[in-house]
Amino acid sequence: MTFVEFDPAAQRNTESLLELAVAEDLGGIGDLTAESTIPAGGKGAARFVARRDGVLAGIPVLALTAARFGLANGFHAIRKDGDRVKPGDPIAEISGLMREILAMERTALNFIQRLSGIASLTDRFVAETEGTRTAIFDTRKTTPGWRALEKYAVRCGGGRNHRIGLYDAVLIKDNHLAWLAGHADPIQVAIRSARDHAPAGTIVEIEVDNLDQLDQALVCQPDIILVDNLGPSDLAEAKRRRDATAPTILLEASGGVTLETVRSLAETGVDRISVGALTHSAPALDIGLDFIGNP
Repeated sequence: MTFVEFDPAAQRNTESLLELAVAEDLGGIGDLTAESTIPAGGKGAARFVARRDGVLAGIPVLALTAARFGLANGFHAIRKDGDRVKPGDPIAEISGLMREILAMERTALNFIQRLSGIASLTDRFVAETEGTRTAIFDTRKTTPGWRALEKYAVRCGGGRNHRIGLYDAVLIKDNHLAWLAGHADPIQVAIRSARDHAPAGTIVEIEVDNLDQLDQALVCQPDIILVDNLGPSDLAEAKRRRDATAPTILLEASGGVTLETVRSLAETGVDRISVGALTHSAPALDIGLDFIGNP
């Protein structure tokens, strides 16, 4: 797997979420169970272990979580993000005060299970499109507060990031066009207005629902046209029209894409397929923390 940078946005995201996670789990009081059963100075060691096949994402988050609990010196990563794992594979080890290891356990697992689940699902979508020209992209359908991390996990799985938020690209959708319906050509008005008002160099994309709208959009020269909820035959026709009229415009497919349908869409030759399920419906990857004894 190609190296994926754990960028400053993902680090800030982690630091903010960690404080929330620790506050909701410890409640300003602490781990009543560990403090009742483990001596204050008791030490131990544990290992994060994969329970299912998948792709890892979140090793830097484990390191930050260990540091938050005063265990930075006892944390050792065995695998890296983007690695494929199978049941029984060790991922990382942690040693130090046993109370702190137990206090961090659930928080650490919640992070790495969620992120690795996204990476694993993304990897499956990417595998389904192997041999085609199509790239798999995520969407803004992310867990509030988790966006930078979830988009990082998509990259770990071999996918690509769509716009990060409303601030870094223009995407004209059906509701924008509905409001402009009083104009003779809402698509032309929307694209021209976006070019006039957005900062220079901003990507301008427009969503269309049918081939007639596609034809109107092609004349207006957006950077990307997103074709929503078209089947493979209509999507192939959309590509044919794009190639004939404006081959430099990227063509993106979206709308209810599944592992069962993504291959047939990719085989039409579209440039991109965006999949909301990568982040809104990825099942957590089963990973456990196993006690391995005293250090």
